[in-house]
Amino acid sequence: MKVRRGDVVLLDYPFSSGLGSKVRPALVVQGDRDNARSSNTIVVLITRTIHRVDHVDTQLLIDITTPDGQATGLRATSAVNCSNLFTISDALIRKKIGTLSADAMLQVNERLRKALGF
Repeated sequence: MKVRRGDVVLLDYPFSSGLGSKVRPALVVQGDRDNARSSNTIVVLITRTIHRVDHVDTQLLIDITTPDGQATGLRATSAVNCSNLFTISDALIRKKIGTLSADAMLQVNERLRKALGF
């Protein structure tokens, strides 16, 4: 499945042991040029654990009660965790469930800069 930067997807997230996986939401952060030509995609994980958002400058709150939050397709208010980058095979992407707004993606860019130290 080909995706675009800003897409919120469900993926089969493999356990670190290599044995099994679970379905998790993630945000595509890889640029569209590489999305079109590569069979791998860079994502950041999305979590329902939101208590750290106010204390950690690498996370972005997605409030599903707002129009932007509803456009993500998430079922619960969540946090985009920009310090948890992951490169996955496109084969692990189950489906696109929504999209993050352009404004929110600018905020993600800033949090990625902080997470990566630039």
